[in-house]
Amino acid sequence: MNFKSLLAKPFANVIYNKTRKSMMQAVQHQEIIFRSLLKHGAGTQFGKDHLLDQVADHAAFTQAVPIRDYELIKPYIEQIKQGKANVLWKGKPIYFAKTSGTTSGVKYIPITKESIPNHIQTARNALFCYMAETGNTAFANGKMIFLSGSPVLERTGTIPTGRLSGIVNHHIPAYLRSNQLPSFETNCIEDWETKLDKIVAETINKDMTLISGIPPWMQMYFDRLIEKTGKNIATLFPHFSIMVQGGVNFEPYKARLFESIGKKIDSIELFPASEGFFAFQDTQDQEGMLLNTNSGIYFEFIPAGEIFNEFPTRLSLKDVKLGENYALIINSNAGLWGYNIGDTIKFVSLNPFRIIVTGRTKHFISAFGEHVIGEEVEAALKSTLEVHPAKVTEFTVAPMIQQGEGKSYHEWFIEFESLPNDMNEFAQYLNDSLSNKNVYYQDLMKGNILLPLKIRVVHKNGFIDYMKSIGKLGGQNKVPRLSNDRKIANQLVQFVQPENE
Repeated sequence: MNFKSLLAKPFANVIYNKTRKSMMQAVQHQEIIFRSLLKHGAGTQFGKDHLLDQVADHAAFTQAVPIRDYELIKPYIEQIKQGKANVLWKGKPIYFAKTSGTTSGVKYIPITKESIPNHIQTARNALFCYMAETGNTAFANGKMIFLSGSPVLERTGTIPTGRLSGIVNHHIPAYLRSNQLPSFETNCIEDWETKLDKIVAETINKDMTLISGIPPWMQMYFDRLIEKTGKNIATLFPHFSIMVQGGVNFEPYKARLFESIGKKIDSIELFPASEGFFAFQDTQDQEGMLLNTNSGIYFEFIPAGEIFNEFPTRLSLKDVKLGENYALIINSNAGLWGYNIGDTIKFVSLNPFRIIVTGRTKHFISAFGEHVIGEEVEAALKSTLEVHPAKVTEFTVAPMIQQGEGKSYHEWFIEFESLPNDMNEFAQYLNDSLSNKNVYYQDLMKGNILLPLKIRVVHKNGFIDYMKSIGKLGGQNKVPRLSNDRKIANQLVQFVQPENE
């Protein structure tokens, strides 16, 4: 056994046992974090503005601190950018994580000395839990890759600023540096296609044992390797045994990824964001990801249907229920207060607290009152593929609003790796599946308000070409599953196969 895997085993057991103990104390840990956040936040500019020193419990907190998105916290961020200390959290952030917002332009998310362990240790904990549960420590001996953004940091005032994945890259433990690919120089390349070619060149002859990233970008990496060698990934990398993924729902990409690999391997799902590392898959035996309840974040949960209400219901962890969609709200030692991260989640277990990500609060279709969400379209497509076999590379859905009753419909833009035998039957089954999952959509069908959905077949690599055309190819960028307008759809039309126009 290699020295690294030998050392990893006892440490993995320690982390695994600590995680198991902690998951049984989640509600208590959340209360401790809540009290700590109030104590440290009271002396900040935000704390004084919101009288945090007078907050005694969660009910009082919900009255003192309204829900906010980036636009509402931006005035405080601007003060920090201008050099002011003790604004949202004590002192100044040690980093800004720079991320693109759909409505706010570039967002600058603070990372503090207290919050950086949340980003670094959670991914480590996920890997060590996997090691302890499965006994697979051998991957620690080989090469590992994370398909990420550039680690080059600029400065905003005096604060180092960059993509979260680039910031985290600077905190990889020294003992893993020799295992990490690609090289620092390659990771710094901004152009995704140039970078991908370099990554392929650097890894194609290496003993890759762990590959991680957002599923669509891992698929691009696999496609490029297969195109270059004519071999599947398992043949190229015979010791490749673990895939780490997050950022989007894995299910729509799973079949094609495993086909590219050529065998079934273990995978670990993560739920990271610039605002925090919220959950991770702690076991191969149970559905969902373990909520990160003891890592500097106090979570609140708003029933998804209330997220745009002026005074929505705000639940703490002890009050959540199984199977309900919640908008995830965070309060953290990075100085984020009542912050709506834009994701919706559902609890699949309450003992311990495990979640799945069901969509985005802004990604839905309700042009006709149907309020279709990401979880529903993904589940409808999955069930359709089980009956009408095909291979889907990527997809998105938008409303097509036509004048006159019974003329509008949902338009699905789908890029297929392989087409179904009968596209009309595929579309009909997909429409029926969505109707079965969303009663409002079903009623609109029955009432002749909507026509059945229509599929537009996007040409091969069409979504890649679309992302390239808007300057968002690679890194952490992803195509929304749903839009309530036609901004994306109108641009995607140019990438549709001619026979489907």
